[in-house]
Amino acid sequence: MNLRVNLPPAPRPEVPEDEVAVAIDDVAVNPGSVAGGGPDTTSVDVVTPALGSGSYRGSYRRDASPYSALLATDAAAARRERATTESGSHVAVVDAPDTGGPAEAPETSESLTPDRLIDVNRATKPAPHGGLNRFLYEASLHLINLGDSAKVRAYKELSGRIQKRFEGGARFIPVLTRKGGVGKTTITTLLGMALADARDDRIIAIDANPDRGTLAERVDRQTRETVRDVVTKAPSIGGYTDFSRYVSRDETRLDILASDTDPTLSEAFDDNDYNVVADLAARYYSFVLTDCGTGIVHSVMRATLQRADSVVIVSGGSVDEARLASETLTWLEANGYGDLVRNAVVAINLATQGTHLVKVDEIEAHFQSRVREIVRIPYDPQLAAGSVVHWSDLRPVTRQSARELAALVVEGLPADRGH
Repeated sequence: MNLRVNLPPAPRPEVPEDEVAVAIDDVAVNPGSVAGGGPDTTSVDVVTPALGSGSYRGSYRRDASPYSALLATDAAAARRERATTESGSHVAVVDAPDTGGPAEAPETSESLTPDRLIDVNRATKPAPHGGLNRFLYEASLHLINLGDSAKVRAYKELSGRIQKRFEGGARFIPVLTRKGGVGKTTITTLLGMALADARDDRIIAIDANPDRGTLAERVDRQTRETVRDVVTKAPSIGGYTDFSRYVSRDETRLDILASDTDPTLSEAFDDNDYNVVADLAARYYSFVLTDCGTGIVHSVMRATLQRADSVVIVSGGSVDEARLASETLTWLEANGYGDLVRNAVVAINLATQGTHLVKVDEIEAHFQSRVREIVRIPYDPQLAAGSVVHWSDLRPVTRQSARELAALVVEGLPADRGH
């Protein structure tokens, strides 16, 4: 017996609206492929117009079910003539450009660094500096090159931080606190030597202490000239050669300008005199350190802070020294220098009396809540003598602390004066 059953037509799958839109706008179906009744799929050409032009660029193909192809055929019938040439052949198409994000900015010449371009191999790898690695390199006739040791790499990394480049004129860094005898002059000397030893530009430290400063006594003096002589003879100073006659230079190339030794003249050194000296120094130096006195309300202090790009606050290791250093920060905040406080570096001088009796960690924790960075300067017999300081004779840990102080100060300075 033969039974005939009328089955309903196969359901036509629904096509998402976005696919229909694509089919209507951008899809040209090959009529021959649909009419020919391929096995189970139909090849569909997707035509994408190039942005901003009437031509077509790129192409890609995708497979679609027969139902989708039929639906697309009906929807695209009115547009088939636009999507094909007069002869009925397919139009050459390309992918549309990716417009998902903004184009990358062109690179500058500074991006072409040796680290990026040079292929490091046995022929181009730099020879190691010092230590066992250097010995193996020389003993093996340059066949064994282990590179720099971790200690040397750390030294170079710190030097790189200190050597940050700047634009837009000199940077002014006062070293101050409200209490005398905590080591402002020592810290100024160490900071200046660390900067001068690592950098190629000029560094000067000015003794602006109206109360007879001793900064010039920390180097071998080569002149008896002082800030007073610079102020008096400023009109005749026409270049660095002229200015260099008034400073003493140490082994690291740090220049130091002494304060007046006559107490009467020292008291007469005011903000106008400081501005004369600072203007001249800014012509010839990249960094101008100022060893300030304890008179925080003195007019010289006002002129110094007005020029400051950053400040170093010096604290001793005793209770009263730490309190007075903190009060210095409070005074700066109360007088409109809050930005300097937040960007300040505190140097804790551990060579002062009472350090071994207090919890230095607690002093450091206090300042961490107020300033950007803190550095401990360890005891060093050469510094404790209060005489000439020779950078090469300092203990390695002292030089390391001074270099860390220099790196932190440099990192807090804007690379460009306008930023």
